[in-house]
Amino acid sequence: MSLTLLATTHRVAPGLLTWKAWEALRSAARVRVRAGHPLLPYLRDAGITPEEVAAPDAFDLVAAARREDVVWVAAPEGDEALMREVGTLVLDDPLDVEVLHGSYDLPGARVLDLVSVMETLRRECPWDREQTHETLVPYLLEEAYEVLDTIESGDLGALREELGDVLLQVAFHAVVASERDDETAFTIDDVAGAIVDKLVRRHPHVFADVSVSGADEVDANWEQIKAAERAEKSGAEASALDGVPMGQPALSLAAQLQRRARRMGAPQDLAPATNGALTSENGSDAGSGSGSDVGSDLGVRLFALVREAGERGVDPEAELRAVSRVFRDRVRVWERRGRDA
Repeated sequence: MSLTLLATTHRVAPGLLTWKAWEALRSAARVRVRAGHPLLPYLRDAGITPEEVAAPDAFDLVAAARREDVVWVAAPEGDEALMREVGTLVLDDPLDVEVLHGSYDLPGARVLDLVSVMETLRRECPWDREQTHETLVPYLLEEAYEVLDTIESGDLGALREELGDVLLQVAFHAVVASERDDETAFTIDDVAGAIVDKLVRRHPHVFADVSVSGADEVDANWEQIKAAERAEKSGAEASALDGVPMGQPALSLAAQLQRRARRMGAPQDLAPATNGALTSENGSDAGSGSGSDVGSDLGVRLFALVREAGERGVDPEAELRAVSRVFRDRVRVWERRGRDA
């Protein structure tokens, strides 16, 4: 005689059980299940007639299993309390008890939980309900910088939590977008589908029959595919600089603009020279608005330093952040010395 506790996951469609689970269900003398369980229709379709109970009783379940083989179909979210009670009951009077997993979570299954929680918060939390794409922008930037800070500090143990905060922002924006009733609406599935399509399209050496000799050729193919995408989207107005976010920090903006210009072979003399106020090609003032040539001169020199960093193969943003961290540490040491004096 035995008791089998059949566990399933609510993240997999009901009825998708392993062969071993179906074998256990068909061979058991009695199958018990909570009333309203999502598996009930599928059990009946398979010719299994389960006993429905309003609430599980560990003592009754163990007593029945001492007389014949019994399968208890656990609730999709798990029956941990019931399992603990069963474990306590069979300590002094042993019984053959097996926990059988009838279905398993696939990788990424917990993202479904995030989507569900986010939808609930959007409905029931006053603060979450009021948020818009615009009000969420500061949080997205903040969380992204916290990921960067965690990686730079080497605290990889905290990286999981920080990445979760970024993922929350993606889910939040998606649920906000899903509420619109026009052609701009989209869901988290649309977001995931779009990036999947892009990755497959930009990796023909993995998902198609293109051959590459190494990472450099992968990078070259990537740029060619991106150029074709820009041309299809913007036509004759397409530019290699399309998609560069002008709202990013100025140092990283200069680095990204120069990197793209370098990839398409733009001449270096397009960079501004130290010759007074900066103007764009259409003659508008591109300076800081201070009316001072000094500001423009500083900007030109900073731009040149960013180019030098690119020529050396280093990230100017990371270099400046590294120096800034050293400065921060030295200031803190100086502060402690002053307090200890």
